[in-house]
Amino acid sequence: MVLAYLPSPSQGVWHVGPIPIRAYALCIIAGIVIAIWLTQRRWTARGGNPDDILDIAMWAVPFGIVGGRLYHVITDPELYFLPGRDPIKAFYIWDGGLGIWGAVALGALGAWIGCRRRGIHLLDFGDALAPGLILAQAIGRWGNYFNQELYGRPTTLPWAVQIDPAHRPADTPQIGLYHPTFLYESLWNVAVALLLLWVDRRFTVPRGKLFALYVAAYTVGRGAIEALRIDHANHFLGLRLNDWTSLIVFLGALTVLLWPRRDPPATEESAANHEPSTTHHPSAPASRKPKRSPE
Repeated sequence: MVLAYLPSPSQGVWHVGPIPIRAYALCIIAGIVIAIWLTQRRWTARGGNPDDILDIAMWAVPFGIVGGRLYHVITDPELYFLPGRDPIKAFYIWDGGLGIWGAVALGALGAWIGCRRRGIHLLDFGDALAPGLILAQAIGRWGNYFNQELYGRPTTLPWAVQIDPAHRPADTPQIGLYHPTFLYESLWNVAVALLLLWVDRRFTVPRGKLFALYVAAYTVGRGAIEALRIDHANHFLGLRLNDWTSLIVFLGALTVLLWPRRDPPATEESAANHEPSTTHHPSAPASRKPKRSPE
């Protein structure tokens, strides 16, 4: 007997005249806005110019969206290119399907371009970005709820999510209740964001290691959640492809975290390389001991 569950959303698309407003897109946009806002606050607290973040985001965001879609299409090509499929749907981002690792990889390329234009070290930007980026992922996951996708195995737990027949496998119980893996990942991401903020406030973190902590912590949760999911995925040696990606990325992040690194103290020459773009707003942090403000 099921006493409670999360109902399916009544709709995921609203129309304003001929223009469709999609919940999935709204969640992605909301996540981007939150990430930019929080990163600006953190960058300003380090003595940086908040305009730096907007300029870098103009490069990183479109690169990240393209990278996320490419990762999804490349790792699941049979969804679009087998006989009977419609290849044009590979461009239908609004239907869901953005791989986080493709988004981070190509987004990092865009961020690197933006950082070079502003004379900023990419790792400094990454450390400022990390908590906002994982919060953006937490918000974006709710787009999967509106699309009724990326759910887990059937369950009768009181927080199970109900999936409409059109969006669930035909061979599953008719009750249509599943683990809300989108919710699990969203909550995990919020916890990781809080961890990053606490670590950054409590300790002096060497350059690049806060971003590495974000990657390591996220992959731990993603690996556990991936084991619950029953949506389509290619497998290799008994594991879903995303499990292998998470494992490889986790090992890389762990190597960065454990690798001893001591940043040299700021010198007059290094400070000169980060001259303020205006009198009151330096374009990049001048030291590794930032000023703090509430986040």
